[in-house]
Amino acid sequence: MSQKPSDTTLAPATTLDRSDERVRHDDSMMAMVGAFIDRVKSGDLGMLPVAVGLIVISTVFSLLNPVFLAPNNLVNLLFDCATVGIISLGIVCVLMLGEIDLSVGSMSGLSSAILGVLWVNNGVPFVVAIIAAIAAGAVIGTVYAVLYNRLGMPSFVATLAGLLALLGMQLYILGPSGSINLPYASPLVRFGQILVMPDWLSYLLALLPGAVIIAKGLRTRQQRAAVNLSSQPFAATAIKAIVLTAALEFAVYYLNLGRGIPWMFGLFVAIAVVLNYGLTRTQWGRSMFAVGGNREAARRAGINVRRIYLSAFVLCSTLATIGGILSASRLASSSQQAGTGDVNLNAIAAAVIGGTSLFGGRGSAYSALLGIIVIQAISNGLTLLNLSSSLRYMITGGVLAIAVIVDSLARRSRVSHGRA
Repeated sequence: MSQKPSDTTLAPATTLDRSDERVRHDDSMMAMVGAFIDRVKSGDLGMLPVAVGLIVISTVFSLLNPVFLAPNNLVNLLFDCATVGIISLGIVCVLMLGEIDLSVGSMSGLSSAILGVLWVNNGVPFVVAIIAAIAAGAVIGTVYAVLYNRLGMPSFVATLAGLLALLGMQLYILGPSGSINLPYASPLVRFGQILVMPDWLSYLLALLPGAVIIAKGLRTRQQRAAVNLSSQPFAATAIKAIVLTAALEFAVYYLNLGRGIPWMFGLFVAIAVVLNYGLTRTQWGRSMFAVGGNREAARRAGINVRRIYLSAFVLCSTLATIGGILSASRLASSSQQAGTGDVNLNAIAAAVIGGTSLFGGRGSAYSALLGIIVIQAISNGLTLLNLSSSLRYMITGGVLAIAVIVDSLARRSRVSHGRA
């Protein structure tokens, strides 16, 4: 005669099941860590080098001058990041195709000249002047695409010629005076110099990335479960979201101790988010990666390669005009010096330092965001130390060289591991 199992006989089994669940969970977490280490060893570094570099730079400059990490100094740094950072977003587009645009600095200077002449000298509403400058950038980008697609002119040569031609146009438009002051009380200048977000809005926006990570994690788990595929533990996604949210909220709190988050930097981040969505979630973005990875294979797959190049060059020049307009609003002037100096260097260096490959096929809009913060942190820190601009150029050039070396070694590692 069989006996009914007692509760005491069930308890050990239940305990064992829970222990097995914890073991499987721990194994999954360890597997994720192991997979991350394997990706790094195989050359898939992602944002790791720039994150480490930013931590090192911040630590060194804060030890040499505590003012570096003062809230208001960081707010000024964010103001400066936005102007060149938006230009760098355009550089990301052309670098992903294995091409280059050397004229973005001159294009930004020309756009500021167009803005000043139309708005101040001719009395055109500044909104119309902005639209005219952006349209000029789109036309220049189209010219580069036609020279590349139809005539086979290398982008290096075409944009180098454009650098000189656009600089000449900038000097011609500004005339003998060479400088035009923009109205200080205008909304555009206020946007570039003093306008910051309300505290409550900046705290709210800092919650969005973590919420997006949670939502995407849940959606991915549901999709994979629907087709009987395994997925990473939700705890890992939750931890990632919590850590990112905590870091962003602390950053917002610290910056709000000063002036707050600049609206201009918010515009820069918004453009980066939109561009990143286009690159990762649309057919156009997948085509960009495909053409950058292997142009002939992309053509054979039915991708309109010429149209992809056209979109990249037009985007690059258009974003350069927006960066030039914001630079004019930041300085409250349009001058012959706008777009010259280290604008080209910083825009290209930011994209490369942030992780966009010079060989094409790999990159992210967020690479420009992180890269320009590194560049501006170096520039700001050296300025606080009262070091000469010659040292700033040499140090920035050295950082750029290191970034290219890391990119080359990572690419070689990806090839050897079959991940190129």
